[in-house]
This record gives sequence, C-alpha cells and structure tokens, in this order.
Amino acid sequence: MQPSVTLKDIVMTYDKGRVKAVNRVSFDVQHGEVFGLIGPDGAGKTSIFRMLTTLLLADSGSATVEGLDVVKDYQAIRNRVGYMPGRFSLYQDLTVHENLQFFATVFNTSIEENYDLIKEIYEQIKPFNKRPAGKLSGGMKQKLALCCALIHKPEVLFLDEPTTGVDAVSRKEFWDMLKRLKEQNISILVSTPYMDEATLCDRIALIQNGNIMSVDTPQNILAAFPEKLYAAKAKDFYSLLKQFRSDPAISSCYAFGEYVHLTLKDEAKNESFIKELADKYGAEEFEVKIIAPTIEDSFIRLMREDDGSPVQNTAMHE
Repeated sequence: MQPSVTLKDIVMTYDKGRVKAVNRVSFDVQHGEVFGLIGPDGAGKTSIFRMLTTLLLADSGSATVEGLDVVKDYQAIRNRVGYMPGRFSLYQDLTVHENLQFFATVFNTSIEENYDLIKEIYEQIKPFNKRPAGKLSGGMKQKLALCCALIHKPEVLFLDEPTTGVDAVSRKEFWDMLKRLKEQNISILVSTPYMDEATLCDRIALIQNGNIMSVDTPQNILAAFPEKLYAAKAKDFYSLLKQFRSDPAISSCYAFGEYVHLTLKDEAKNESFIKELADKYGAEEFEVKIIAPTIEDSFIRLMREDDGSPVQNTAMHE
C-alpha cells in the first residue's frame, strides 16, 4: 500500500529565490499514522503544509497525497484532505453553528451526515452554538476549527501548529482527540514547535532552516543520542553557563530551564570531573546529575552536527 503522503526533494523559495524556505525535503506519512513535523518558527513547516494542501507551488520536487499529484490533481486533493492553519481562519462574525454549516455546504455534505466523526469534539462547543467564532476562547476556537476540518470526512488531516497559544489543559485534550481520530484510520500530519508533543506522534521529522535533520520514531531518535548527558545548576546560573561553555573539556553546553545541559569530550569522565570543574570556577550551591536526553536535546545535537558549531542555546519552545 502506498503512503498517504509523499514528498521527494521538495524545494521552495521566496523573494525571487533569495530565501530558501524548504531545501530538498523528502519524507512520507503512512496510512493511519500521526506524523509530526517538529521545528521552531521559520523552519519551513507552514510552507510544506501549504504546498501539500495545494495552496503553494514548490520550485522543484514532487509530492502526492493519497496517490494524487499536488499540482496535476489539486482539485481532487482539496476534497480529500482537511486543513487547519496555524492562524485561526474561520469566519469570526459567524456563529459556531453557522461556520460548521458553511463548511459542510462547501463540501456538499451536512453536519448530520458526518456527525459521528465530529460528535465528541462538537459536543464540547455545542453550548456556544450561537456565539460568534471570534468571541470564543483559544481552546474553543481550536475545537471549532478541527470540526470544520473534519466535517467532510477527510482521508488526510493537516494540522499546522494546532496547539500554539492555547493552555496546557486544551493542549492535552487536543492530543487525546487526535488519538481517537487515528483509530478511525485518518492519516494525520501535525506540525508543532513544542518538543514535548513530539513523543505523542508515531514518527517525527525534525526540521531546521528548511532542512530535515532526522526522520524516525521518537524512541529511535532518543536512543540515537550518542553521549552521556548531564544537567547542572549553581547559584549563579549565567556565570556557570559562560564558564562551562568556554572550558575545553566540555563538548556542548546550553541553557535548559533552570539547568545547564552539557556533554563531555572524554566519555570516560563523569559527575566527579564536572564537580571538579565547578570547584575550579568557584561555583556555589552546585549540583550535577546524569539524565536521559529529551527530543529537544536530540534536536540541538543534530543542529550542532549540521552546522559544525558548538551548541550555546536553544530557540525551541520548552
């Protein structure tokens, strides 16, 4: 069986070719899979989504959705996919029910015909049926947008940063809904800058500056982290960060919440050696421990390998 979505050597540029947003990107999404496109703002995620939903043309390369070419078969693709853009794009002056009715009509269907698919989500916003969409909370807007993307029973669902700007509870509820949609054999391609959401996907592609750095399961990406990773902190956090960054024995060092995450050039050395370094620099209230890497740590490592420079900080959402 062919994949739901395929991309092969996709290149997309802006400003007459001077800005390369997507650079020879290739990956596929299998049927019934939740596939995550993970990267910071400006990495190229939205450009890829707009190309796959036939809203933008790539400069070169090829892509298909359910076996249909995104250029030649764009009309057929639009009837078979659901798209939820990163920015809320429903009609803000229409009510919840009017928006849903409108999108059902556009796709020549009705709310009643596909109600089973949206029922669980719609029941949560039904009490606000007569409220204009523009006056909903962030979480309610998110649920309405998802209902509108699902109303025609798409085979593939494209969700561009669907949880950006919503509270933690709404984020969790949204991912719970995606798990249940997956059970209905809908292929889901979702983008996010949130590293913790990567582990909720079946497979992920890590993207930075338009380049795919890795495509694999979250578990395999974590298992591929090649070094022991340490977390350290001290009373003067920024002094510790600066000193460790400049120390020749340290391979990588970057801020991670209240901790400094670091790796050593000599794998034979351990926490005792790091404590000796901290003592040398006069660090007070120093603590260090060995930790398991996160997806964000893996992302930073791959960035370092790609550009060949030492890691000093992270631009990702924590």
